[in-house]
Amino acid sequence: MSLPRKLLALTTLVPLALGLFSAPAQAAPATFTHPGVLVSRPQLDFVRAKVQAGAQPWKQAYDAMMSSSYASLSRSPKPRAVVECGSYSNPNIGCTDERQDAIAAYSLSLAWYITREAKYATKAIEIMDAWSAVLKDHTNSNAPLQSAWSASSWPRAAEIIKHTYPSWPNSGRFGTMLRNVYLPEVINGSHSNGNWELSMTEAALGIAVFLDDKVTYDKAVAKFRTRVPAYLYLTSDGTLPKTAPGSGLNTRDKIVKYWQGQTTFVNGLSQETCRDFTHTGYGLAAIANFAETTRIQGQDLYPEIADRLREGLGFHAKYQMGAAVPSWLCGGSLKLGLGPITEVGYNHLHTRLGHTMSNTEALTLRQRPAGTNNLFVSWQTLTHAGNPQ
Repeated sequence: MSLPRKLLALTTLVPLALGLFSAPAQAAPATFTHPGVLVSRPQLDFVRAKVQAGAQPWKQAYDAMMSSSYASLSRSPKPRAVVECGSYSNPNIGCTDERQDAIAAYSLSLAWYITREAKYATKAIEIMDAWSAVLKDHTNSNAPLQSAWSASSWPRAAEIIKHTYPSWPNSGRFGTMLRNVYLPEVINGSHSNGNWELSMTEAALGIAVFLDDKVTYDKAVAKFRTRVPAYLYLTSDGTLPKTAPGSGLNTRDKIVKYWQGQTTFVNGLSQETCRDFTHTGYGLAAIANFAETTRIQGQDLYPEIADRLREGLGFHAKYQMGAAVPSWLCGGSLKLGLGPITEVGYNHLHTRLGHTMSNTEALTLRQRPAGTNNLFVSWQTLTHAGNPQ
């Protein structure tokens, strides 16, 4: 069950009062940029112009989105008052429906902006209104992660509709749902595998932007700044990876166990590399998505995490592309499946900053047009391929 809001506040205020950790530095912009979650108006205008001109890879990516079920105008939303998600979505009572309806709302919002056909905005609004009218809670062990995945997609859609479409009468009710149902599940983070907390911070940041909530924005940024170094290793960290505050990982044995038994640490290794590349991909995507939103909001956390993200993408892309696995890495065996997660980070680090990223480039080009992982990553070739904005 979600924490009551008063109790939620106490979980933050009590440690502060006791001096257990310091208040996060102010990070929120004086005025929020809208739309401003993952994609900005200049970015959307760039994409729209490319699609209208029939330029590639944007037109192919757009066609893939429009031919998917997510952009269907006949889609029927499936809201529930309580979504129950256990480990690995067992039980799955509304979990898939919620995630996919959120992705659909985002897909339809992109379709609206690119085509300017109101029918797509109207459908996105129908889906968002359906959920905001009934959703009250998330339950069972995966509630925080489920909330994070869904609430990563919802604000992307809501930002586009609220700030580019003429009318959305229930936008306030949608904001109330984000604040009261989703935010309590994600704002305090998690000491599970790192992809959990990274997705939770991404969701919290998106909610903060939609709500113009500076306090939540600052909390999300503070959490992100400690979690990214605890997820992606650089040799400059020392002989062992960094740990997140409060993790309890205070011995070498505990750290090695948390890093899935890996004892050799190299640039770009992730805390979940030896678990599998799929979950690692979730973490990498959330890192890039979070940094992209901060850049749009005028803060830009990319410089703080750029080396880790560049090394992390390149390291995993190398093996995803088929490089031989050395015996010191995860016992010589990897579970691949990185997913369509490289476009946002690659675009910033390569297109905007000019870094050579041969492994990441090869994988990104091979996977185009990047689709969706049906969880929280969607259509990033369309929105971020070669996007200088």
